[in-house]
Amino acid sequence: MASNAINKGINPATNTAIIEVTDGNFDQTVLKSDQPVLVDFWATWCSPCKALSPVVDAIATAYAGKVKIGKMDIDSNPSTPQRYGVRGIPTLLVFKNGLVQEQIVGLVKIDVIEKALNKHIG
Repeated sequence: MASNAINKGINPATNTAIIEVTDGNFDQTVLKSDQPVLVDFWATWCSPCKALSPVVDAIATAYAGKVKIGKMDIDSNPSTPQRYGVRGIPTLLVFKNGLVQEQIVGLVKIDVIEKALNKHIG
């Protein structure tokens, strides 16, 4: 169910856009974005990833219009995680102006993510 919502780009619970980021659209969607982008690197078999998903959804709602939120399945898209040294999941990377600004690894509370994002929004 979660992957269907991601594929459609809308989280039905919050009516918030969450972008499915792939190796193919990464540069255009993330690196060339005029807004900061939070990318959640995850996998279907990862329990902590599943636990973090509602937190990322809440961030998408709270930061709508200020930060783009994307999710990347590392099993389907191995090149980008390798390119950015993602070794454990969940990993959240905050990109701004085409560069990684923040890296958050593991299951964290929402305030950790908010603190990281707040440094990079106008």
